[in-house]
Order: sequence, then C-alpha cells, then structure tokens
Amino acid sequence: MAAADTYKTIRSVSRGIYKEKGSKFIAAAFPIFEEAEIKPIIEDIRKEYHEAKHHGYAYILGQEGLTWRANDDGEPSGTAGRPILGQIRSHGLTNVLIIVSRYFGGTLLGVSGLINAYKSAAEYALESAEIVDHIIHECYEVKYPYPAMNDVMKIIKEENILQSGHSFDLECTIILSFRSSARERILTRLSRIEGLTYKFILVR
Repeated sequence: MAAADTYKTIRSVSRGIYKEKGSKFIAAAFPIFEEAEIKPIIEDIRKEYHEAKHHGYAYILGQEGLTWRANDDGEPSGTAGRPILGQIRSHGLTNVLIIVSRYFGGTLLGVSGLINAYKSAAEYALESAEIVDHIIHECYEVKYPYPAMNDVMKIIKEENILQSGHSFDLECTIILSFRSSARERILTRLSRIEGLTYKFILVR
C-alpha cells in the first residue's frame, strides 16, 4: 500500500505506436504537475505531428486523481479521449498526460476500431514508461534571526530536510523541502525557535 504522501506516475516522457489498416497512432505520455503545463505540451505535439488529423488526449492530476479530462479532438464521441483515460486509470497512475496523434490511412476503422487503436497506442506508451512512486514534497520559505542558525541546522540535519536558496545576514532566509507526511512534526519543531517564521511556497 502506498504511503500517504506518495503516488504512482511516470518518470519521463515515453512513446508508443499502433498501426491499423494504414492508419498510424503515435502516443506520447508526459509526467505533469499542474494544468498550466498541458496546453503548451499539446501545442508542441500538434507542431511535431502537424500532418496528423487528430490529437486525442487525456490526463489525470492530483494525488487522488480527482482532476481529469478526456478530449476526442474531432473523433466520434468517446472513441479517443476515454480509451486513453482508461489506460492511465488501469495503470493506477496520476499526474500523467497522454496525447495520441492519428495519421489517417484511408480506411475507416469504425467506432470499435478507433477505441481499440487509441487504447492500444496509449497502452504501448505506458508499457515503455518507467513507473515510479513519487514522494510528495512541500517547500517553505523560512526566515529566522542569525543567532538561531544552529537550532535550525540541527532540525534540518535530524529530519533530513533538503535546503536551498540560502541568504545569511542579520535575518537569514532559506528554502526547505520535506515529505508532506512530515509536515506537522517539522513545522512544530521550527515554530518553537524564537523569531522564526515560515511561508508555504509549493508542493511537488
């Protein structure tokens, strides 16, 4: 069973190809974190496969997979986006976008043929992907007075916290990143340090 702060996704971009009666279906699977990433990726795929007639796609976002969309891009309703979405779900993945570009080969495949083609292309892309358990990290900007540095560094070392963006002066600033499941414990420890403040930045 996955930990409370992990989810299954793909490590990097992967591709798959399915051919049927002269038509070619090229699938590209992408790891994503937010919806803002999706439109630019789709535009890039449209440019890369500019002669393709359709670019059906689907994505799922969020640890619980509650944000999703399926788009047929002009294919008969339910024949492209839904089969792609089904493959993401059947692999138990989230934060994944799959786009399948179709080159028409001159022979109509029919509804069942299209569903199978888009499903198979998406499946091949995921079969070639490296599926990983992604650990959710939260990032905070932490500010504290210089005399408190030893106390802060002690917590960072003991909790195995990732750090970046140091700025040491009379008031020190540092960016800390740690597992979401450790949030309450770590923030409680930090808040006990006199003069320390923290601000949530993002989750990855």
